[in-house]
Amino acid sequence: MFGKRAQEASPAIHFRSDRVTLINGHYFFTTRENTLEGPFPSRAEAMRESLAYVERVANHADH
Repeated sequence: MFGKRAQEASPAIHFRSDRVTLINGHYFFTTRENTLEGPFPSRAEAMRESLAYVERVANHADH
């Protein structure tokens, strides 16, 4: 997949990967900023929260 982030000078190849991880019975998701968010009780909850996180970051960047 070719794409360009706003701060990058030229297009780059980005690979999608699963950002949800199970650690000691709890689910976490990783961010582009390399933070680990969680814990969440289920994979579905971690996925929902990761989407909400992306939306919050996008809305913050718009302001």
